[in-house]
Amino acid sequence: MDSVPARMDNVVPFRRATPQPPPARPGSAVRATTPASRRSDQRAVMDAVYATGTLAVAAGDRETKLIAARLQVYGFLIIEEIDTDGTFRRLRPSEAIRARSERPWRVTKASYGASLSVTIPAVDGFLFEQPA
Repeated sequence: MDSVPARMDNVVPFRRATPQPPPARPGSAVRATTPASRRSDQRAVMDAVYATGTLAVAAGDRETKLIAARLQVYGFLIIEEIDTDGTFRRLRPSEAIRARSERPWRVTKASYGASLSVTIPAVDGFLFEQPA
């Protein structure tokens, strides 16, 4: 009877390399960016918007703007840019990612049944026709 070796020498574990954060400069408060921290930041923004209905984002708050832009792509939020005269202009997801930093935003929750950020092409309309 053959015996199975207790140790396999040809098995190589594949592990993802974890990126090392850049070394922090003395006196600067640099926050580590990990997938878990990004998820908790997204959840915090979602909780704030859904609890109050709207969230005002300062013009220079780039981190919150990027989180909100990511959530808008998935259809969870609506982002509106506030002009100098106080009017709102709704931003498309592509605009939100490249938005200027000098204007503040108003972030609101998407209404139920609102259109998706990614639309279905009209060519595929026949897929949704009901049989007669």
